Amino acid sequence: MRKAIAGLAAVIMLAIVVQFFLAGSGAFDTAPVDEAFRPHRALGYLIVLLTLVTMLVAALARVPGRLVGMTGLLAGLGIAQPLIATLANAFSDTDDSSTAGQLVFGLHAVNALVMMAVAVRILRVARDLSNSPALTAPVTAPTTPTTAADEPAPGPTP
Repeated sequence: MRKAIAGLAAVIMLAIVVQFFLAGSGAFDTAPVDEAFRPHRALGYLIVLLTLVTMLVAALARVPGRLVGMTGLLAGLGIAQPLIATLANAFSDTDDSSTAGQLVFGLHAVNALVMMAVAVRILRVARDLSNSPALTAPVTAPTTPTTAADEPAPGPTP
């Protein structure tokens, strides 16, 4: 399961890199805004879904709570992305964006950078965890203490 978490973390990291590409591609596209950013929007929802799946797998694998929490943080940041965009559009006047809308929308990019940093951290922790030996060693019964009668007498050995 630990390797699966590391694999999912790598897929999420790759998806976020592609997300930046799609944002840049949509920004310079001549198509209408809704159409230009459709792939960016779809991948964003997929990233949130992947982080939720990763969080579930991490919880089931009983990895350290910090890793589960980081995946939850990444999902929360991903859920915040469309909310930030909607809030920025609320400040806009028809098709023109206002200064306030542009400032709020700038938070969308800052949040994306924070998501990238959290995803890098998740990937590093997940890789370290998958490369460490599993803590599944069999538990053995404690050995019985020996008594003085069981031990050889001190003295010269022949």
